[in-house]
Amino acid sequence: MNQRWQDWVGLVLGAWLFLSPWLLTYTAAPAASWSAWAIGIGTIVFFAIALAQPRPWEEWVNIVLAVLLILAPFAFGFMTMTIAWNHWIVGLLIGADAIWALAERPTGTRRRHA
Repeated sequence: MNQRWQDWVGLVLGAWLFLSPWLLTYTAAPAASWSAWAIGIGTIVFFAIALAQPRPWEEWVNIVLAVLLILAPFAFGFMTMTIAWNHWIVGLLIGADAIWALAERPTGTRRRHA
């Protein structure tokens, strides 16, 4: 099993995102809460899959989830500073974490020149 620290960081970010509606007390904002819960669960699931059996597609899914998280305040109209900034910062961190994991992934076997 090839466990990378980026996958563990991604799990923590996903857990924070899932718990943030309660910790930052914005459960009364349904669009913000549901986006945090849904994307948080998705992030946890795909970083957990990456821990079990790393493949590039899991990181790409997490990049897409990060973009959705960054766009959510605009799309659903919850521009309250704390809620929006939580989405933007966590989205950037998830995206950067997934990109970093992709960058460190071996590209395959190299050819030997005779």
